[in-house]
Amino acid sequence: MQTTTNNYPENLIDILLQPGRNFINGIDINNPEFAQKLCQLIPAQCPFARDVKFLGRTVLKIPPMCKLNPFYYEIISLRFRALTFLADVCLEDITPYC
Repeated sequence: MQTTTNNYPENLIDILLQPGRNFINGIDINNPEFAQKLCQLIPAQCPFARDVKFLGRTVLKIPPMCKLNPFYYEIISLRFRALTFLADVCLEDITPYC
């Protein structure tokens, strides 16, 4: 017996977020200036994890908030597509964006 998987959203939140995900995934990168702006605006690493200290002791740990963003994977994918466009099509050095 063969089972198949589908890519349909499973719950109400996924159904409501799907248009936003489709929009981000549908962004076409064909302009070097646009790709450069995307690489500058979207950070390479999640910068939000922090430890709040008071008198040398950790009082509060703030976890990285990136994975709480429902569009995290789509935004990272968009940045990767921009980097790939700059490297493969424009033959630009992408090390400043890493």
